Amino acid sequence: MNFEALIPHLQEIIDYGILALLALMSLLSFWIFFERVFFLYSLKLQDYDNRDKLELELTNNITIISVIASNAPYVGLLGTVGGIILTFYSMGEASNIDVKTIMVGLALALKATAAGLLVAIPAIVMYSTILRKIEKKLTQFDILKDTQDETKM
Repeated sequence: MNFEALIPHLQEIIDYGILALLALMSLLSFWIFFERVFFLYSLKLQDYDNRDKLELELTNNITIISVIASNAPYVGLLGTVGGIILTFYSMGEASNIDVKTIMVGLALALKATAAGLLVAIPAIVMYSTILRKIEKKLTQFDILKDTQDETKM
């Protein structure tokens, strides 16, 4: 098997595979965020008697946003490292080294890191936002229950 023949295919796999994975991660985090926001706005605190049950339902799936936020830069970095390895391998195999080809290869490799950051930063913002909204709902629940307990006395 000729490794040189595989290099263009490996470059495509790294480019499109990593970017597709990052796009999927981004879509998933946005979908979960908006689903949670809609759930929070439609939530009726009066329907819950138990704070733990409410907290379980409020925090459903938000860990996925956190995992995406923390791992997207690593996925991008994996694409960058793979692209740089392939660029250096191509440089080593070439009889003459063209600076333009090297710079293009390195620039394309770095786009994976940029894409990873573009996925991670909004995911961190979404996670923090939804976490704060959950804290507010739990506090509102506690206030509601305290008020109900006082009226029973």
